[in-house]
Amino acid sequence: MAHYAIGDLQGCYDQLCALLERIGFQHGRDTLWLTGDLVNRGPKSLECLQFAMRHPDSVQTVLGNHDLHLLAIAYGAAKHKKQDTLHTVLNHPDFPKMRDWLRAQPFLLDNGTHLMVHAGLLPQWSCADARAHAAELAQALRGKAAGAFFADMYGDRPNAWHDDLRGTERLRLLCNVFTRMRVLTLNNELNFDFKANYANMPDTRRAWFDAPDRRHRDRTIVFGHWSALGLRDENGVLALDTGALWGGRLTAADLSDHRIFSVAGLPGGDWRVSTRKATH
Repeated sequence: MAHYAIGDLQGCYDQLCALLERIGFQHGRDTLWLTGDLVNRGPKSLECLQFAMRHPDSVQTVLGNHDLHLLAIAYGAAKHKKQDTLHTVLNHPDFPKMRDWLRAQPFLLDNGTHLMVHAGLLPQWSCADARAHAAELAQALRGKAAGAFFADMYGDRPNAWHDDLRGTERLRLLCNVFTRMRVLTLNNELNFDFKANYANMPDTRRAWFDAPDRRHRDRTIVFGHWSALGLRDENGVLALDTGALWGGRLTAADLSDHRIFSVAGLPGGDWRVSTRKATH
């Protein structure tokens, strides 16, 4: 039995199938974690979502920002953007079931040695803190006030964690940490203006995992979201979004020994090329 984690799919279903064949994955024997962003921008969001739903005993996912965007559209809190590729999901007759399934997914998975989120964790959070905050955020999606949550979800403020945050501001910050965060200021404030590669980070910013005195070092933190960062396996973090959507690679890691497997991403190096081909 093997336990794998795979980086952001974003509709790259054919690449997922190729990667599962590459690692010899078998449902009923092996298990799989997905780092979130199952959907959007790639050509087969529907198939990626259906795959995860079809295999509840062997596949688990956390929610990513694109998954939340799909839910926000469903609740009338966001509009379908020009670059989105969500129509096949939104127009599917079983979409209400898919919507409710997505709402029930967690923001964090923890197996005792590895903890997975979509984007990252604040350095001042312990693993116990992170689990509690993830459960709090998940409850907001699953409750009767989900529509209100999505209506207030978007925004970059507040950008600093305080234990006394309450209500909408608290939930928005939690959501941004788990699904959008890449870099922090030197005061551990969230900053969303840098999305480029690690080597070009300005001196006034640092990756969330480079902050000193991280309190969650008793787990290896597995995450995706930051495709420009690429594969990273050091200092207690395992980054797995290697840009499959952009013509990079789709990457899997065996969590027992961190062996890495990958397959080619979407052809042409640009998700829009594959999308145009798929719709003509």
